[in-house]
Amino acid sequence: MISIVVVSCSLFFLSFFFSYVISDSWQLFVELLYKFVLNLFVRQTGQLSALRYFPLFFCVFLFVLFSNLLGLLPFGFTVTSHILITAFVAFFIFVGITFRGFFVYNIHFLKLYVVSGVPTWLLPILTFIEILSYWMRPISLSVRLFANMLAGHTLLNIISGFSLAFFKKFFFLSFIPVLLILAISTLEFGVALLQAYVFLNLLLIYLSDTLSLHH
Repeated sequence: MISIVVVSCSLFFLSFFFSYVISDSWQLFVELLYKFVLNLFVRQTGQLSALRYFPLFFCVFLFVLFSNLLGLLPFGFTVTSHILITAFVAFFIFVGITFRGFFVYNIHFLKLYVVSGVPTWLLPILTFIEILSYWMRPISLSVRLFANMLAGHTLLNIISGFSLAFFKKFFFLSFIPVLLILAISTLEFGVALLQAYVFLNLLLIYLSDTLSLHH
């Protein structure tokens, strides 16, 4: 986790320290990454006043992204393949969002759980379901990230062990498991990027709900 922080900080420090009027490829990559997250944040929240929360969500995105990517390196450790880490991040942000909603809207924040335009006799049942589904959000969010990263890395580990045994017995066909490992590694790279995007996107949706009390 310390290495993730060092890599994240170094990425932006070096880009800003050696910045140019005409961006080089490294600086352009950092600027595009920042702009991508900023545009996603503005599109999902829809409020300029919400930009005060942008640094926090940007840091969360970087943490998840580099956690996923560094785990693909040889002898790397995937922090996000552990449910304790993903659950802590998800619950920490989610509880903060909820407290923010109560702080701004007070008791009116509970309207988020009330479904409009339904019969009165059905309202208690739907309200209970809405409360349950609301507090299931961080659980599903953390499990989704944890399960995807753990499953992919476990599969890669199994295939690597199989490839080693295959290489010892059938040296002339060793290119087959190597190609398989390369294909799975490429897939895992895409999953690492996608899961970071999905994690951030869902957090922003939850933030948007509390900002405007959308149901």
